[in-house]
Amino acid sequence: MAEDNKVSNDLVTELTAAIVGAYVTKNPVPVSDLPGVIASVADSIGRLGQTQAEVVPEPQKPAISIRKSLTHDYLISLEDGQQYRTLKRHLGKLGLTPEEYRAKWGLPVDYPMVAPAYAAKRSELAKKLGLGRKPGTKRGRGKAKG
Repeated sequence: MAEDNKVSNDLVTELTAAIVGAYVTKNPVPVSDLPGVIASVADSIGRLGQTQAEVVPEPQKPAISIRKSLTHDYLISLEDGQQYRTLKRHLGKLGLTPEEYRAKWGLPVDYPMVAPAYAAKRSELAKKLGLGRKPGTKRGRGKAKG
């Protein structure tokens, strides 16, 4: 281990000499500043092998509490605090899928992406248009048995 450290120190010294020598040939450096340049280069080379601490970003805080984000008429985005009837398009603009959004904010898998009132309105419209019925069945008026 001591040999590795000696080789490492010898390598740092060798690289420092080469870099400072090349720098001094092309740039006028006062003799009084030379020790500072040498120390700076040697320090920089010495830090090259060290791993830097990974920067962990601070978790993002929601724009509104999760409980208040759900209302009957609209959903409030935890990303920007704006009201939406449906979140899917908004999330797409942010580069998120509904699954990623739920995971990011710790939401349950059944957290809605559509406001309840909007979903009911669309369901009523679909039923009026006869969507969702099996082929061959008719919207019949029930005959009274008698």
